Amino acid sequence: MYKSRDRLIIIDADGTVIDAFTAIGTAFTRHGMDLGDLDRFQKRRNLFKYLGGLKEFPRNLTKHFGKQGRKELLVTLTEVYREEASLYPGMAELIRELLAAPGIRVGMVTRNVTHAPEVTLGKLFERHGVDIRELDFLHYVPLRQEKTPYFKEARERFDINPARAYACGDEHKDYVAAQSAGMHPFIVSYGFEDFARLTRKFLIPEVVISPTPLIFGNCVRHALDLPPG
Repeated sequence: MYKSRDRLIIIDADGTVIDAFTAIGTAFTRHGMDLGDLDRFQKRRNLFKYLGGLKEFPRNLTKHFGKQGRKELLVTLTEVYREEASLYPGMAELIRELLAAPGIRVGMVTRNVTHAPEVTLGKLFERHGVDIRELDFLHYVPLRQEKTPYFKEARERFDINPARAYACGDEHKDYVAAQSAGMHPFIVSYGFEDFARLTRKFLIPEVVISPTPLIFGNCVRHALDLPPG
C-alpha cells in the first residue's frame, strides 16, 4: 500500500497557465509573420500549427523555414517569454495557493521550447510573484517525447496513490498521458486545442474540460479541498 497520504498535482505551462498563444504571436509579428487568430490556431493539426492557415501560410513558409530564420525566431520568442509573456488571469494566485497548501505535492512538466527554459520560466513566473524553485519538481520534455513516463516517475517517487494524483493540460496528449499514468486529468479548452476538437475528435468527456482559467482554477481548488478563488 502507498506510504504517503499526500496528493499530487502536475501543472502544464504553455496554454494552461501561460498565455503562450499571445507570446508566440508577438514573436511572429516581430519577424514579419502572422499566426492568425486563436480560433483557427486551435483547429490546426500540429504539423501546421505554426505555419498559419491559407491566408498566412505563404509568407510564414518563406520566413519560418531556414536555419537562420528559426534561430532568430527562437531568440525573439525567448525574449518575449522572459520580459513580456503573461500568465492567464488567476493562475499566479492558484499556484501560490497550491504551493502553500499542506499535503499537496506540486510539480510542473512542460514542453516549453525557449532557450534555457529553466531560466525563461523562472523569469516569467517571478514577474508574477511565483518562485518556481518552490515546486517539488520541474521537468522539461522534448517535443517528440510523451509526458506519461514523467508523470509516472513523479507519482512513484513520492509514493502517491494514483487516486490522489492529478495532471492538467490543454491538449489531447495531456489527457492521454494523465490517464496512462493512472491520474485524474484537468483539461482546458482555451489553450492549444479548442472544445470541439477535444470532444469531437478525441472524445474527451466534457466534464473534465474547463473553458476558462477561472473555471479551471476553481475545479482544481474544489478537487484539492482549497477555498474557492
